[in-house]
Amino acid sequence: MTITGPCNAPDVVDVVALGESMVTFLPSRPGRLADVPSFERAIGGAESNVACALAAAGHSARWIGRVGDDGFGDHLIQAIGSYGVDVASVRRDPTRPTGVYFRTAGDRATDAHEVAYYRAGSAASVMSAANMDLAAARAGRVLHLSGITAALSADCLDLLWELTEPRAGRPLVSFDVNFRPGLWADSDGPRVLLDLARRADIVFVGSDEAEAAWGLRGAGDIAGALPEPGLVVVKQGRGGAVAFDKGPGAVAGPAGPTGLAGLAGLAGLEDADRVATHARAPRVDVVAAVGAGDAFAAGFLAATLRGLPVRDRIRHGHLMAAAVLTVPGDLAAPPARDHADRLTALDERAWETLRLGPGWTQAEQAPEEVRTP
Repeated sequence: MTITGPCNAPDVVDVVALGESMVTFLPSRPGRLADVPSFERAIGGAESNVACALAAAGHSARWIGRVGDDGFGDHLIQAIGSYGVDVASVRRDPTRPTGVYFRTAGDRATDAHEVAYYRAGSAASVMSAANMDLAAARAGRVLHLSGITAALSADCLDLLWELTEPRAGRPLVSFDVNFRPGLWADSDGPRVLLDLARRADIVFVGSDEAEAAWGLRGAGDIAGALPEPGLVVVKQGRGGAVAFDKGPGAVAGPAGPTGLAGLAGLAGLEDADRVATHARAPRVDVVAAVGAGDAFAAGFLAATLRGLPVRDRIRHGHLMAAAVLTVPGDLAAPPARDHADRLTALDERAWETLRLGPGWTQAEQAPEEVRTP
C-alpha cells in the first residue's frame, strides 16, 4: 500500500493524530506508588506520541485533542508543540480538567508496574463531532486514530465513527487497536474495536491484544478477521512484526514470497489477498517498556510516507520503538534518518546481531559500530 492524497494543499500535513493526551508523572526512584516520594512531569498519549515522533523524524504532523483551560493543558500544548507538531486545532475546555496519570518504574525482569489514571470527566472525555475541528482532522495524508479514544465515552466513539466513515476524499486512516480492558465499561469493547479496525486502511494490532480481545491466535487468523484494510500489521513483541499488504507495491521478504523461511513457531501466516512480510525486532536493552507501540506506528508510518518497501517499514518501526524503549518516558529522540536507513539496509545476519542500548540514537558510527557487547 502506498499513500496518495492532496499533498499540495497549504493546510494539508503528512499525518493528523487525534486523541487524548495527558500529563504523566514518572517516579524519581523505583518502588510502589505508595513509597515514591516525588515524580518528574512528562507527557503521554497514544496519538500525540505518534505525532511527536513523526515531527521529530522530519514529517509535518498535527495533533488534535481537547484539554482543560488549566496549567496542565498549557503544558501539554507547549510540550507537544515543541516537537514541531501543529497544535492550533487543540480545543480548550473551561469547565473540565486535563487528565493526568502516575506510574511506577517497570521491573526490567517482569515489566510489572503500577499506573494510576485520573482521567474521568476530563476535557478529552467529551470530544465529539460537534466540538472538534473535523476539517483540520481530515486535512492530512494520513489520519491516525486509536481504540483508546473509542473507550473514553459515547461521544468519543461517535467521533471515531464519523472520522472513519467511508466517503470521497477521506484521508488514509491508520488505526491502532490499543485494547485497554480497564477503559471499557461493558463487554462491547472488543466488538467495537473490530468494527472500527475494519473501516481503517492501515491497522496496527498486537498479537497479545488480539487474543485477549478477539480470541485470535496466529498472525494469519488476525489478518483474516480484518479483510477490508489494505494493510494489517501484527506486532509480536520480541518476535518482530508481520505486515499483510494488499498492494500495489507489496514487497516480498528476503526469504521468498513471504519472507518467512526459517521462522519456526510463526504459524498461521497465510492470507489469500495479501503478501505477508515478517521482520524480526533487534535486541534492545530496555529501560522502560512504555510508548513502544506508538513509536512503532510512527516509524512504520514515516517509512510508508516515504514509499519504502514493507520490510523496511517494519524495521523502521522497530528502530523507532527501540529509541523509546531505551529511555524512561513515552518519547525519545529518533535516530537521524540516514542512520536509521543504514541500519534498515543491513542484511539479515547483521540485523539479527544488532543490540541497541541507551544512547544508541545519538551514535554517528557506521552500522557495525552501534552494537553493544
